[in-house]
Amino acid sequence: MQKLLLALALTASLPLVTGCVPAAVVGAGTVAVMTDDRRTTGIYVEDENIEWKTYSRLSDVRSRGSHINATSYNRKVLLTGEVPTEDIKKEAGAIVAKIESVLEVVNELQVAGASSLTARGNDGLITTNVKTRMINNKKFSPNHVKVVTEANVVYLMGIVSQDEGDAAAEVARTTSGVKSVVKVFEYRK
Repeated sequence: MQKLLLALALTASLPLVTGCVPAAVVGAGTVAVMTDDRRTTGIYVEDENIEWKTYSRLSDVRSRGSHINATSYNRKVLLTGEVPTEDIKKEAGAIVAKIESVLEVVNELQVAGASSLTARGNDGLITTNVKTRMINNKKFSPNHVKVVTEANVVYLMGIVSQDEGDAAAEVARTTSGVKSVVKVFEYRK
């Protein structure tokens, strides 16, 4: 009787399991990246949580004509995008600084009108080009460097040595379309 119940349960759950295959593949990809990440698994997950909390808590600020991106790496939050006033920029930074477990806020928000979808697409292309150029270098692992682009400015985050950070910045600086590079690294000793 128990074997019959088990067989029925497995058969009934088969449609649900097939939907898990893409999730398992994505999960496996995340695990592969995490094994080469210099953050602990707990900090990696906390960075994801910080980003979700940031977007949630800045919803009112974003509704006032702002375009804000938040990237957390080792509990350091980088804010990029555009806000209409200096006061809103300061408010956004203060809101994020109050999120539990945030260690530092790097507020790179620009006081300007929200960027166009075309400009954002161009930034995405620059990010892709920088990451692609990082793949075959021999001086650092691209998995140790997070690339964020806003208004043709490339921001680099990660836990790196001084030499790795300099090499990553050089790759970014020499990529077509990059206006400037800002290092937001945490340096290893």
